[in-house]
Amino acid sequence: MANSTRFETMNDIFRSSIEKFGNRDLFGTKKDGAWHWTKYEEFGGMVDAFRGALSGLPGDGGVKRGDIVAIISDNRVEWAVTAYATFGLGAALVPMYEAMLDKDWEFIAKDCGAKILVVAKKDILEKTKKFFDSVPTLKHIICLEDVEDTDKIHSYSKLLKAGKKAEIVDTKKEDTACLIYTSGTTGSPKGVVLSNGNIASNVSAVHEIFDMKDDDRSLSFLPWAHSFGQTCELHALFSNGASIGICESVNKIIDNLAEVQPTLLFSVPRIFNRLYGAVQKQISERPGLVQAMVRSALAAAKKQREGGTLSFGEGIILGLANRIVFSKVRARFGGRLKYAFSGGAAISRDVAEFIDGIGVMVYEGYGLTETSPISTANWPGSRKIGSVGKAIPGVKIEIDPTQTGGKKPEAGRVEGEIIVHGPNVMQGYHNRKEENDAVFTKGPSGAERGFRTGDMGYLDKDGYLYITGRIKEQYKLENGKYVVPTPLEEELKLSPYIANVMVYGDNKPHNVALVVANVDAVKKQTGAGASGDELLKDPKVVDLIKGEIAKYGEKFKGFESVQDFALIDKDFTTENGMLTPSLKLKRRAVLEKYGPMIDELYKKKKAEKKPASASA
Repeated sequence: MANSTRFETMNDIFRSSIEKFGNRDLFGTKKDGAWHWTKYEEFGGMVDAFRGALSGLPGDGGVKRGDIVAIISDNRVEWAVTAYATFGLGAALVPMYEAMLDKDWEFIAKDCGAKILVVAKKDILEKTKKFFDSVPTLKHIICLEDVEDTDKIHSYSKLLKAGKKAEIVDTKKEDTACLIYTSGTTGSPKGVVLSNGNIASNVSAVHEIFDMKDDDRSLSFLPWAHSFGQTCELHALFSNGASIGICESVNKIIDNLAEVQPTLLFSVPRIFNRLYGAVQKQISERPGLVQAMVRSALAAAKKQREGGTLSFGEGIILGLANRIVFSKVRARFGGRLKYAFSGGAAISRDVAEFIDGIGVMVYEGYGLTETSPISTANWPGSRKIGSVGKAIPGVKIEIDPTQTGGKKPEAGRVEGEIIVHGPNVMQGYHNRKEENDAVFTKGPSGAERGFRTGDMGYLDKDGYLYITGRIKEQYKLENGKYVVPTPLEEELKLSPYIANVMVYGDNKPHNVALVVANVDAVKKQTGAGASGDELLKDPKVVDLIKGEIAKYGEKFKGFESVQDFALIDKDFTTENGMLTPSLKLKRRAVLEKYGPMIDELYKKKKAEKKPASASA
């Protein structure tokens, strides 16, 4: 174990870090082509100033214990300042994404009872001024860009310069620290109430299992409005004295990695898949001898990882591949990357083994916003690729086999719904009594509360958890077989020609897929010169995608296979409402738009079968 540092509140983390790491780099931001670093002590001064500013807002608008401060902003230094200033007053933070719709901002601000709203930009301010009329609790809006001040609208920079003071409130671990709204794939956003103790327990567990150093550095591109980015990167690294470079944008990740040279990378599988695809493409363009060497080297790395002893020849090949290929791949990450942490969804085993094989150790974990978020993790000395690790210190995992639609125990293992017990389990959903009653359960002792995750999985004999799908996403085919589409979708997306995919087959005779084509890659591979619908109907393109589906879906059972597909060229995004801000597929939204296209696939298959039936 790394160390036994224990925190009970977010203020414990703040005080400890500013005192221990004052002169070290904390946040890096790029301006005018150069990276500028904010020191811990400088950040502490900003937090002190903004805490005073929030407390001293005019009228009855000053922030007090138990109040709500909401923020609409992407990652930036001021986001972290707002968070720790809010915690310091005993108030709760409600983070929102810039990419959300106005109506969702308004719903959340009203539902949580926001007293203060912090917005990143002037254009967001213009869209949220109307909230003064619709959100009765709202007293002030603070803009992180300079604006003309009124009695209700304020510039962040002017508030900081005012120099007001406010002492840190003596918070308790049961006090609410955050309401993080999960957009979900259906229905209105739900506010997950996380206490100081919930989040602090997760940060404390990280201290126990990961040996982070004060010279470690990450490149931050996961949103801190999401619990994974906030707890695992912002709070965990801040508490360890590490530094965080804030990525300019998702499109700049590769460039920023080379500039910031991180030692740690926190990401979701979608980003790892893109990197994997890009590197695989580069390798496929190298001479056959180099490709063979890479395959042999990856096999040797896997053998070594699993405890085997390499032969002299295997060692030579691995060393050669490392110098010729793998070191160049690592250089794309900045050249110093040691560990990659994956969460938010299951990473493909092929992708994890590839990243591991090139010399970057992958640690996959599991959790939800409702569990602060970490419930299980792989860590140094305790790691199995393909699993999401063991329960972190203080947490217990229970498997309930009664909730998985008739799935049977197989190969000596019991598969069922994952239930999490521990100090990381949320206080509940804000103002959602019926949903709270549905997700909370008593523990085996009858005393501790458990959270029903809605995810399916099993524990192996060593206590490692494996995720097999999500209960609400599984469906039954006409033949009675149950299908969980997510693992198949993730595997198909490894194809360089498939940008995105949704598999469907609820109460149908077989699975079909809606495939988002990677148009540029498809055109280059097939030489097709058309565009739009003509391109997608080109027989060469259809045959290419058909082959990719067969190739990447071959490890799945026959009834799970995709029998037909429809091609589209518009990706699923947060902007068009097909993805949640945490990049999960909104299946209902996709079906609403493309349902007729999917229906046509079944009609076509039925028509194809008619002649065969007649001749029989």
